Amino acid sequence: MHGRRTRHRTGRRSGAATGSDREGRSVDTVEEDSVRAEFHAFFARHHAELARQARLLTGGADGADDLAADALLALWFHWDRVRAARHPVAYARGVVAHLARSRIRGAARERRRIALFCARRGERAEDPDVPAVVDVQGALRRLPFRKRVCVVLRHACDLSEKETALTLGVTVGTVKSQTSKGVVELRRLLLRAEEEPPRPPAPDGPAARSGRARQGGPARRGHG
Repeated sequence: MHGRRTRHRTGRRSGAATGSDREGRSVDTVEEDSVRAEFHAFFARHHAELARQARLLTGGADGADDLAADALLALWFHWDRVRAARHPVAYARGVVAHLARSRIRGAARERRRIALFCARRGERAEDPDVPAVVDVQGALRRLPFRKRVCVVLRHACDLSEKETALTLGVTVGTVKSQTSKGVVELRRLLLRAEEEPPRPPAPDGPAARSGRARQGGPARRGHG
């Protein structure tokens, strides 16, 4: 008799634990859905802004959306950390700046490899850092990255000096100095672009050499 009561009580405790597990799983699911919804709302709210920042930092629209999406994907992987940050948007802007800098460095290495390859083939490589017509984005590309990112965040993204410093992890004094120097250099580049006419490409490729050969051919035959 005593044994039957014990088994009965044990069974009830087991049943209660199973119900608690179900309830726990239900709470976890609700929390996960809430986190996803929170991230999707953050994505919808800030993707365009981050893509614009990426476009201005990298100087091109082609990969700006991809870079912003990569930044947001990185944020999703560390979403707990982002949620705990005092300024999640500043955290996101910092990630975009870091990815943009990495991409710019990678592109610069690729340009150097291409230039070296062309030099070995005896051909002149066009200077990728001096476009024929320098616009604002072209001038921005020629600024050192720290000056560029400060100018973009302060004047294009309309952040305060404090917000920019928070985004980049630097002091407000550094932001003031780099922004001031960057604006002066940007104006100088734009003024020079207005004063100098576009430079025509140098006719030194295979087609040009072939054309010169055709022009010189009949003259030599005439002297013979």
